[in-house]
Amino acid sequence: MLLGSVPHLDRVFVQLGPFSIYWYGVIIGTGVLLALLLAVREGERRGVPKDTFVDVVLFAVPIAILCARTYYVIFEWSYYSAHPDQIINIRQGGLAIHGGLIGAIATGIVFARRRGLSFWKLVDIAAPSILLGQAIGRWGNFMNQEAYGGEVSRSFLESLHLPGFIINQMYIEGAYHHPTFLYESLWSFTGVVLLLLLRRANLRRGELFFTYLIWYSIGRFFVEGLRTDSLMLGPLRIAQVISIVLIVGSIIGIIIRRKMGYANKRYLEG
Repeated sequence: MLLGSVPHLDRVFVQLGPFSIYWYGVIIGTGVLLALLLAVREGERRGVPKDTFVDVVLFAVPIAILCARTYYVIFEWSYYSAHPDQIINIRQGGLAIHGGLIGAIATGIVFARRRGLSFWKLVDIAAPSILLGQAIGRWGNFMNQEAYGGEVSRSFLESLHLPGFIINQMYIEGAYHHPTFLYESLWSFTGVVLLLLLRRANLRRGELFFTYLIWYSIGRFFVEGLRTDSLMLGPLRIAQVISIVLIVGSIIGIIIRRKMGYANKRYLEG
């Protein structure tokens, strides 16, 4: 598809009569599937039945999507109050990761209690998978031409040695923009590798998950500063505030759990 003189990728994956399947949904679904496969594989190594994470995903994904959308709509209420028919339209994006994370964690807590499982064991196993899903999901933002940064020159993007299709897709509303989706995706993929390596360090239970929160939040804080479409609360970028809360909260959580004796078990223990 051509917009002006710069070719762009089509957002539609396939057209089935009057129905359109968008790349955004396909990429999000792919991220969920690959994340699930990784969690199932690691779960089996840690003595967790395969069906456990399948069941978690069946509950957590719909709730996470609902929470991600609700979170986004709340902070964009000035628009959605005037366009209520668009509240449930997620084909063009509008899913906030922090909202989805809240929904997924809440679901995990309830699920673990009802199944008599350790919540901390489950989220430790799932931590690399969650980050993998986020890394892949950002490419859905790429296809939708959203979650981009401030204006830059084409020569700047070329200096990053980016392939042409990424450079062209970052031409939005008459200007080139920082590919912040890519910055966050690469940061997240790096985090996946880090978490997989840290499993061998045999951290105390819960600390791999806290490390995930810290790693993701550090990257998100800096990337968010480049974005032009941040959700705002007055002069504050909500994602940056939440990132700081998660970093500080995770560090405090690690310290308190150690001092209170709640983190005596190790990751590699049953």
